[in-house]
Amino acid sequence: MSSSNPLTDSASTDPEDHALVARAQSGHRDALEALIQRHQAWIYNIAVRMLYHPQDAEDATQEVLIKALTRLSSFEGRSSFRTWLYRIVVNHVLNTKRGRLEPEAMTFSCYGHGLDNTPDLDPPDSTSVATDVRLLVDEARIACTAGMLLCLDRGQRLIYILGEIFEVSDTVAAELLEISRENFRQRLARARRDLHNFMNDKCGLVNRANQCRCAKKTRGFMQAGYVDPKNLLFAREHIRRVRDVVPTTYEAIATLDEQYGEIYRRHPFYDSLDLVQALRLLVGSDDFKQATDLP
Repeated sequence: MSSSNPLTDSASTDPEDHALVARAQSGHRDALEALIQRHQAWIYNIAVRMLYHPQDAEDATQEVLIKALTRLSSFEGRSSFRTWLYRIVVNHVLNTKRGRLEPEAMTFSCYGHGLDNTPDLDPPDSTSVATDVRLLVDEARIACTAGMLLCLDRGQRLIYILGEIFEVSDTVAAELLEISRENFRQRLARARRDLHNFMNDKCGLVNRANQCRCAKKTRGFMQAGYVDPKNLLFAREHIRRVRDVVPTTYEAIATLDEQYGEIYRRHPFYDSLDLVQALRLLVGSDDFKQATDLP
């Protein structure tokens, strides 16, 4: 999986993308597969933060890639390939059906009530669970803070994911969302305000005066079914973090908003399920060839 960040300001002129697109449009399957491998993890990492459940994010990633492949023959280079592809991503995650764990509407008040009513308990005893207790606490931390994102409506959520977690510039984000840079900055400020106010009021990770602690909530989350020791959704051993692929300067972290955003940049940056094989079968089908007009 390529770790090159396609969402930086300079990535729009990436010559490798354009060379691969030209070769893919000429019928070179290896170029098509290379494009998938370059972008699938980034698409997946946007989708999983929008939809919460990894399986829903995998489905969305495959659906986005199918949309892109079926439209690739019509890509004429009027915009960068990055802009063209990630506009498909943006439109898909904003308009796709709700994920299995994405509520129709979730308010910060409701989420806070749920946290308040989850009992504070000692972490599970290591002899009582088959999974490392540290991973269980990580799972509780990531699940809880990822759940907080669901309290933002989809538009706010996507803007926060792009602008705060992945640190996409207002220039790039405005291009992808087809809004003005000023509008993006205003909407990002509102999303930050809403989420950070809640975190400051409830979350012990950002405000030590708050009583809520991930380790103390872990057993309660297990009892409620939010954390399954036999099927961890988020926590992994030896995995890169978002901050490893989207490095933040020390000076930026000094700002209050960046300190809150750093909670999310400590979340894992996931390798997507490799979709090349599944899409290879699709690309080889006559129906797909007819739909794409690719050689």
